Amino acid sequence: MSISITLNGEPRTIDDGLTIAALAEQIGLNPAKIAVERNLEIVPRSILAEVLLTDGDTLEIVHFVGGG
Repeated sequence: MSISITLNGEPRTIDDGLTIAALAEQIGLNPAKIAVERNLEIVPRSILAEVLLTDGDTLEIVHFVGGG
């Protein structure tokens, strides 16, 4: 079964039962190097692997890029 979410302003259909961390990995991001806002609330990085996504969620994901 799938659900609909909005990810960084774009509609997306994903598998039901995914956590935020699992979604990040699916799109090629390391969950340890991202900041996530879900439905206008910041999600602590320590619980990204525990938070299940639900139909209608709106996510903004920002990933950190090292440099120097």
